[in-house]
Amino acid sequence: MSGEPENLVLTYLRRIDTKVDGLRADMVEVKQRIGFLEEQCASISRRVDRIAGDVERIKTRLDLVDAPIN
Repeated sequence: MSGEPENLVLTYLRRIDTKVDGLRADMVEVKQRIGFLEEQCASISRRVDRIAGDVERIKTRLDLVDAPIN
């Protein structure tokens, strides 16, 4: 190498760049995991909605509520 000292600003910028790349990779993983959790939450919500409908039908069949007038 030449006898010149290494530029400290460039050294720190390289370190920062390396750390930012690591953070970027972590964020991609976090976004994927959040997307998965959102899908699971939506699935649970659909199940609860179906269960609520089933409970209403059961109540109606057992005469626990007034039957809807059609």
